[in-house]
Amino acid sequence: MTAAFGKDTQVGFIGLGVMGAGMARNLLHKGYSLHVYARRDAAAQPLVQAGAQRAASPEAVGRACRLVFLCLSDDAAVEQVLFGEQGLARGLAKGSVVVDTSTISATSARSFAQRLAQGGVAFVDAPISGGQQGAEAGTLAVMVGGAADVVAACREAMEAFGKTITHVGDVGAGQTVKACNQVAVAGAMLGVADAIALAKSQGVDPKVMREVVLGGSGRSFALERHGQRIIDCDFQPGFRARLMRKDLGIALATARSAGANLQGAELVERLVGELCDSGRAEMDWNMLGLLVQEKGEPKP
Repeated sequence: MTAAFGKDTQVGFIGLGVMGAGMARNLLHKGYSLHVYARRDAAAQPLVQAGAQRAASPEAVGRACRLVFLCLSDDAAVEQVLFGEQGLARGLAKGSVVVDTSTISATSARSFAQRLAQGGVAFVDAPISGGQQGAEAGTLAVMVGGAADVVAACREAMEAFGKTITHVGDVGAGQTVKACNQVAVAGAMLGVADAIALAKSQGVDPKVMREVVLGGSGRSFALERHGQRIIDCDFQPGFRARLMRKDLGIALATARSAGANLQGAELVERLVGELCDSGRAEMDWNMLGLLVQEKGEPKP
């Protein structure tokens, strides 16, 4: 059995981007002694000023901590942090736990778990949903895959940034559920984009349309959170288009490997790809709403 990680635990956090910075700050607010690593000084400095200790490398984080959280961009970044030169695995002692909140493939999660297990280190995949606002407010949804005793040991620390923490199965299951989340969100966002385009095409105020639909069966998180932003042409990230393209690519590859064919996700992945290829990869992926409207404009 893995002993619970209490407030006396030295905790590490690697990946201080849009999501990770808020999550790490909440760990500090909850009283954890936090060690952080970031390649850029600008990412680490606000947390250092708030009381975190900055480590020189992922390996140094591992030497200082028994529990380490990751929040990185993709599979390759996680692998580099774990197993690269001065990687985290070099510093972790037997009995340590790595909780990866990144969105990566379930296959990679299982592979990383197996490699870490050779050194007596446990791995939990715990991808998150709720956006930057949820990360800052500590209200994220966390989908957790791993051994039950390890998940239980990490739960109190995860509650620093997660409002809903659900153990969904063994390692890799968390990533599968996150892929399902992204597929569902993608379909809802495309519906919102189509609804706004339809309203505008008929001379109906899309703001009025949104308010009416929010009161009926068409209500959704996408319409509530992103509908007004699309109407206002507010496309500042948020969640960047390139990251949704990556997430949907993971979901589609996972489905194809099992013989499933995802119709809506494939369409949205293609459209988000168009955004990225047109130089808008760093904008919020809600720019899908603008792309749908552009496709309806008369050709010159």
